[in-house]
Amino acid sequence: MFLALLGRDLALAGRQGGESGLALLFFVLGAVLFPLGLGPDPGTLAGVGSGLLWVIALLAALLSLERLFRDDWEDGTLDLLAARPEPLVSVVLAKCAAHWLATGLPMTIVSALLASMLAVPGDRLAVLALSFLVGTPALTLIGAAAAALTLGARLGGVLTAILVLPLYIPVLIFGAAAAEGREGALALLAALSLAALALAPAAAAAALRHAVEQ
Repeated sequence: MFLALLGRDLALAGRQGGESGLALLFFVLGAVLFPLGLGPDPGTLAGVGSGLLWVIALLAALLSLERLFRDDWEDGTLDLLAARPEPLVSVVLAKCAAHWLATGLPMTIVSALLASMLAVPGDRLAVLALSFLVGTPALTLIGAAAAALTLGARLGGVLTAILVLPLYIPVLIFGAAAAEGREGALALLAALSLAALALAPAAAAAALRHAVEQ
């Protein structure tokens, strides 16, 4: 079921584009437009480039969270999945994996190119891309738990953002620090992603179960 859901969500993301494409477009446009306000000085851009990309990635991730479970909840698919013998945690993991492959992975791939546009030194491009590879799964997992908690609520997207932004702050701090090559930051970022993997799917599954039974 995990592989079937993963393939289905990836196919839908590729066919419809939607939030996944919007998130990537926002990430690219944000990285292109911010230098216009900061000025062309390479020293200024290099000093803030890594952190700036992480802030934009965080905001881009928010754009695609609202509909992570909403469509399946509205058309009854979530009720059918909840009635199956497999735990809802596997459903959450499959949808999180599809979300990351459609949003987090593309942002990781283009992050080094955008960083070079922001005058980030060449010896830091690889570690910046690695920080995105390690840290963006935490954004997806934490966001999934928040999206499940606000499922069915009015202004669900706003509530999701309010819930998730404080939880994203540690990821932002250690992600930016890891992108700048600070010692130990990458390990702490990986620890955050592993903690999110251990805790967020169970929390999201419990929230989905509650939404289905209402």
